[in-house]
Amino acid sequence: MADAVTRELAALGLEVTEDAAGSVVGSDAGNLLVRIPGRGEASVLLCAHLDTVPHRAPIEPIVVDGGWESAGDTILGADNKAAVAVLIEVARRTAIEGAPVGIELLFTVAEERALAGAKAFDVGQLQSGFGYVFDHATPIGDVIVGSPTYVRWEAELHGSAAHAGIRPEDGRSAVLAAARAIGQMPLGRLDEQTTANVASIHGGVDGTNVVPAHCRLVGEVRSLAQDGVDPVLDSIVESLHDAAADPQCECDVDVTLERLFTGYAQDTGAAPVVAAAAALRACGYDPRYVVSGGGSDANAFIAAGFPCVNLANGTERNHEPHERVSHAALDGMLDVTFALLAEVAA
Repeated sequence: MADAVTRELAALGLEVTEDAAGSVVGSDAGNLLVRIPGRGEASVLLCAHLDTVPHRAPIEPIVVDGGWESAGDTILGADNKAAVAVLIEVARRTAIEGAPVGIELLFTVAEERALAGAKAFDVGQLQSGFGYVFDHATPIGDVIVGSPTYVRWEAELHGSAAHAGIRPEDGRSAVLAAARAIGQMPLGRLDEQTTANVASIHGGVDGTNVVPAHCRLVGEVRSLAQDGVDPVLDSIVESLHDAAADPQCECDVDVTLERLFTGYAQDTGAAPVVAAAAALRACGYDPRYVVSGGGSDANAFIAAGFPCVNLANGTERNHEPHERVSHAALDGMLDVTFALLAEVAA
């Protein structure tokens, strides 16, 4: 994808700069940055990410009822290639017609891996005062003014193996301890702002005659509330230690926590939000201020001190085999983008 985008932009006479984020995040490519000069002094960042969630089957895009879908039982990849397509078209038109304002196009890598590429990008090199990410799978018009803090946790439970039929009392089952811990955890939607999930449990042995000595759990906690994550994490960790201390399945437990991205809340009166709302109205869309349960590259940029707004780009059912983006949504986001440029230039 990085090579394809580079070829497209280089063919327009644009210089593409690739940073070293690939070596940092374990990607074959780094983030791509392109600058398009404008008629005014102002400049704005427009961002999309190059990667998708993993898929085993090849993606075969087909047109169905005025939109793109996948022909097979896999994702379409519109998240976030729909935005990539729009930004390439912006580059094509402005390379020919000129731009009303300076444009910095940023194509990030490894967004689906907790925004790794955006977190490795140096926002200090940007000339823009603020920017926009087009990466939310809801109808055009949604302006994302809030996003959660997201913490991933992992627990390793170490018990003791024994013959399950002859000496079960000599064993300490890590799987039983894990099951009891999960049963005590606060999970699901805990309130309007906070969710928690156990994503996987791995452990045990192939046969049935061994008390399993090892089990691994992986989960997450998200919250829009500034102080919403820590109490839930405390409860999850307590559940793990309580279960590991149970005499019937006494285990050693190691817990690691990783804050993958930090949440934010934006004022609807902030300049980037006001400009986005005006651009949407100019294109016939009613702005809707929403909070999201997911993250985007905007989280990483805001955490690094660079003002940024995530805008919905009309994709549907992202990360699903029925993922879709309509022709109208692609055309609509192109119109919104040029309206944004006009607002920034005004």
